[in-house]
Amino acid sequence: MNLTLTVLEIVAPVFLLAAVGFCWVRLGFEYRINFVTQLAMTLAIPCLIFTSLMQTQIDPAALTALSLATIAAYLALTVAAAVFLWAAGLHRRTYMAPMIFGNTGNLGLPLALFAFGPEGLSYAVIVFAIMAIWTFTFGIWLVAGTGSFGKVLREPLVWATLLGGVFLWQGWQTPTFVTNTLELIGQMAIPLMLITLGVAVARLTPGGIGRAVLLSVVKLALCVGIAWIAALAFDLERVAFGVLVLQVATPVAVTSYLLAEKYGADAQAVAGLVVVSTLISVGALPLLLAVLL
Repeated sequence: MNLTLTVLEIVAPVFLLAAVGFCWVRLGFEYRINFVTQLAMTLAIPCLIFTSLMQTQIDPAALTALSLATIAAYLALTVAAAVFLWAAGLHRRTYMAPMIFGNTGNLGLPLALFAFGPEGLSYAVIVFAIMAIWTFTFGIWLVAGTGSFGKVLREPLVWATLLGGVFLWQGWQTPTFVTNTLELIGQMAIPLMLITLGVAVARLTPGGIGRAVLLSVVKLALCVGIAWIAALAFDLERVAFGVLVLQVATPVAVTSYLLAEKYGADAQAVAGLVVVSTLISVGALPLLLAVLL
């Protein structure tokens, strides 16, 4: 009973804030998702990442182990997704990116914070940053046929991660007034991301529900299994183990839908995956947390 209450306390704020965004749109209120997303990705999330890393007390060796485990997990997941889609005869441009990339930002960061505290958030931003780099290079190549290394170099979250890593490694701290300012900006990130997630889901029109259910279940199984094996292989301690599995297991990211829409893949099919996998995660992530905690 205590474990059930603990899990509910962790996941309830996440889904309630997403519900706020969902209801906001359904009630007909304006929500400029492009502006809010740009604000979060350019300012709030980089500040959150930088301050989280700078102030963490985690052993740098543990962060290195998690980074290597994350890279290994996403490489293995990429291969597994390619094999599955080839065997199923499904279009790579449409389905491969959604099968690989999860919602490690909007959903993963808040869950890691609520489940594992500031230490979990510090680990989670590493997984998020690695997935973001993979998305803006290999992910764009998958959907569009071209890479985008220059886009990676222009992403503030990448530089925030690198700079935060340097500060962590050297034991540096910004002046207190700077730290307080960055923390205030960073505190916007999690509620903005969750409300925006609800808004994005409310505006999507699902397509191919039956196939979306099957692919969402397969994605969840592959992600949990591969992340679990990677965590064991790199001997991650409890919090890092839990964060890696939780982050990789998050549902299909709205980013996958945006890429499909921009580069001419089947955006409606991807929208269906976003909606269905997110709905499945409402039941699946609490169960996964119950195992990990």
